[in-house]
Amino acid sequence: MSFKPSFKVFNEEPFYTNGQAFATREEAEKSAKNRYSAWTMCEKWDVVESDEPVNFRWDNEQGDEML
Repeated sequence: MSFKPSFKVFNEEPFYTNGQAFATREEAEKSAKNRYSAWTMCEKWDVVESDEPVNFRWDNEQGDEML
């Protein structure tokens, strides 16, 4: 199991994810909060569980890091 950041864009119904999958919910939340603060068209963020293999980790100094 992995955790993926998801985002709702203004005037669109679904939440979208990208190719990032984190080992923990906490890492995915930190990534989502970081991305949300940088994007202007994002209305909300969330984290969803996934069966995708983990391919990213969160580093408190560097942010998202690909494995």
